[in-house]
Amino acid sequence: MAVASVSTITSASANSWQEAAELGFERANKTLRGITGIKVIAEKARVEDGVIVEYLVTLQVIFLLDEGSTAGEESD
Repeated sequence: MAVASVSTITSASANSWQEAAELGFERANKTLRGITGIKVIAEKARVEDGVIVEYLVTLQVIFLLDEGSTAGEESD
């Protein structure tokens, strides 16, 4: 039986929302194993003096949990 989990992360880029999403995925992929998908749940921008200076995305990263021992299970 496969069980998935979702981790919510925020990533930023000086260039675009697309790049922010890609950077966030690349970083998550270094830490999380078994990623099966991502969902962009929010896009924001930081503005200074009427100019966008930073693009921010909030991502949900979906990944499968390892099939190792279960929490609360005793080992021999």
